[in-house]
Formats: sequence, C-alpha cells, structure tokens
Amino acid sequence: MDIGTAKPNAALRNRLPHSLINIRDIDEQYTVGDFTRLAEEACVEISGRGRLPIVSGGTAYYVRNFICGLPGAPAADRGVREGVARDLAARGAAALRVELEAADPASAARIHENDLYRLTRALEIIRLTGRPMAEFAPPSGPRAGHRFLTIGIAPPPGELAARIGLRVDGMIAAGLAEEVAGLRAAGHRAGEPGMRAIGYKEFFSDAGLVEIAERIKLDSRSYAKRQMTFFRKLPGIEWIDADPEEFAARVSGIVHGTVSGL
Repeated sequence: MDIGTAKPNAALRNRLPHSLINIRDIDEQYTVGDFTRLAEEACVEISGRGRLPIVSGGTAYYVRNFICGLPGAPAADRGVREGVARDLAARGAAALRVELEAADPASAARIHENDLYRLTRALEIIRLTGRPMAEFAPPSGPRAGHRFLTIGIAPPPGELAARIGLRVDGMIAAGLAEEVAGLRAAGHRAGEPGMRAIGYKEFFSDAGLVEIAERIKLDSRSYAKRQMTFFRKLPGIEWIDADPEEFAARVSGIVHGTVSGL
C-alpha cells in the first residue's frame, strides 16, 4: 500500500528515519491503543539516542490520545468484538447504527456514517458494560511526565482542496489503480481494515478511473475538514501559516522559546 498511503519512499526513510511504517498487514486491525503504545515505545527509544521525536499526523484522534492518554474505556473483549463483527457482516452497518442510536444516541450522532471502527467500538462498550461511551470520557489535558510542543499547519483558504486534488492526480499517475489491482489479485477484499482506507475503498465499484479519482478527492476533502475540526481542539496547539518562510520563522521561535505565551 505504498502509493495510496503516500508512504515516504526508501530514499527519504534512509535519510530521515521513520517509525511505525510497515508494521501491520492489510487484514489486521490497528487501534488507537496499538498506536499510543507503539508510538510511546518509539519516542522513548528515539529520546534515548539524544534525538527529538516528531509525531506527525494524520489522524487527530490518534494524536490526541497520544498527547492526553487513552480514555478509561474497558479493554476490548475478544468474544464481544467477534460478535459485533459477525453482526456487521450479517446485518450491515445500518442495523448496527440503529442499535447504537437506541442505546447511546450521543455517540451515534457523533460517529460518521463511514467510520465503522468507532461504530463497532461504541457497540462493543455498550454490550460489554451497558454504559455509553460518554461515561468513559478521555482526559482533557496532556499526560504528566511529558513535554509536548503541538504545532498545526494552517493552509490558506482553498489551498488544501487544491493540494488534495494534485495529490490524488499524482497517485493515479504513479499507478494507484495498478497497486489496488495487485492487492485484489493477491486476495484482499473490501471489508479488510486496510482496504477500507480512502484511496482504496473507492476502487470497489463499477466506476471508471476518472470517477474513482473524483470520489477519492471528495472523500479526502471531507476527511480533511473533519480532521481540521478535531485538530483545533488539541490542547495547547500552536497554529502556523503554511508559507515556508513564515513556517520556518515561527517554528524557530517556538523551539527557542522566543514566541510569547508559550
């Protein structure tokens, strides 16, 4: 899944070491708990070498849990999780959403219709505890024993959508359709966690490549909009304009403590 995930190429990874790449198979689930544990281990190892670990996202929900710590929700129960998975396969996501709306309407209203992971996780908690997710609220501030410098890059209005369009066009030109065809030929199917990602799920239709590319752009813009909303809620986040010179000056000022208020 090199192209559709915009994975850094081997030359860049040789020059600038990356962690947590190529650690899961396409059919394996990767949870926020997995990420926070593995990211913490990576940061400890990097810090131990006298280097500054940089966590780059991506998924604001994962970044928030890394900064603030995991909510006190119960650990996943294998039997309950398998039961929810069976119901999803047999009854479909719409039926599970109806069940969640009856037991936990607040979570049902908050979870996006395409977010199967959070939908099934919310149902797992209901079936396991009989209590809604809101009763297991996540911490609101950074974890003790850590020093976080949280930086958000704010693109000019309209530029993010344009960049997404260029990014998708570049992926198509680089062979995204062929990459997906190879994965499908290897036996991977639409329901697998990796194949539900934007850039892959859109190929599981009868649409032509031009229409698929437009769907990827639309899904990416919608996802980016939701992510920006979530990023704005990160505690202590410092927003920086995307202009390269402004970015360099602001980061330098933040790192060296010359920016007021930090």
